[in-house]
Amino acid sequence: MNKDTRLAAGGNQGLDREALDRTMANTMNLFRAEMGDGEFRRFSELIQSEFGIKMPPTKKVLLQSRFQKRLRALGMRSYKEYCDYVFSEEGRERERSHLVDVVTTNTTHFFREPKHWEIMNTMVLPELWGRGIGRGMPLRLWSAGCSSGEEPYTLAMLLSEFTNRAQGFDFAILATDISREILQKAMRAVYPMEKVEEIPQTMRKRYLLKSKTKPLFKIDAPLRSKVSFQQLNFMEDFRIQEPQDIIFCRNVVIYFDRDTQVVLFNKFCNHLKPGGYLFIGHSESLSGMRLPLRQIAPTVFQKIG
Repeated sequence: MNKDTRLAAGGNQGLDREALDRTMANTMNLFRAEMGDGEFRRFSELIQSEFGIKMPPTKKVLLQSRFQKRLRALGMRSYKEYCDYVFSEEGRERERSHLVDVVTTNTTHFFREPKHWEIMNTMVLPELWGRGIGRGMPLRLWSAGCSSGEEPYTLAMLLSEFTNRAQGFDFAILATDISREILQKAMRAVYPMEKVEEIPQTMRKRYLLKSKTKPLFKIDAPLRSKVSFQQLNFMEDFRIQEPQDIIFCRNVVIYFDRDTQVVLFNKFCNHLKPGGYLFIGHSESLSGMRLPLRQIAPTVFQKIG
């Protein structure tokens, strides 16, 4: 290596070190920064109006923590800078989708709330099949707020198993979520092996493909083909093309205020066939809401008409 080359190399190393020092300094400044009450108020009002998610003052620290990743990605030093960007014309165009991914909670697993699967197997599916639903035209089921896909794939396994009891039974599952990022994960249908314990042994053999090199499994192609994914914001004037026989919307509306919940459940009823079923989370309630539904089990309702 000649003198000039050594000098050039040393110069590049110096520049790299300076860039690293600046990055570290910005990161430290970010950790020391705090979100002002004004910025939090603007963010919380936006999040509730755009996505329906309640963001009371007690969530300020949580929101501040979640926004750190976006500030680092954008090279910003303060929450005020990020707030101004989000509300700018460019930010409305480019950042709102990232904002959704940051503020939404995606806690889910396979066969969550086991009582619902028992009710599906022993009551709902036999009753719908007895009315001829699933013969000729597929039974239609909507997983609303599907997160990373565990719920719709659980439903696909359950309905596939029902075909062994009902010859000719067919179904189609629509899975929707507001987050584009989480929908991409759901469509990949790849999960860590620790999640396999949630799935009954017989179904593991039929519907899962184990990676040969990594501790991962994938939902097999025939089952994946029964589920279609779509991005959907409950706060918008959405329309589902086909009326549904069953709607699952579990542990989603707990993040909405009461008025928003009433509007949303009315929308669900408008997209549910007469005699169709609505499943909600065990921490949720329709008490006091005037809806065309009758309760058939805790957190399970049937549309009247």
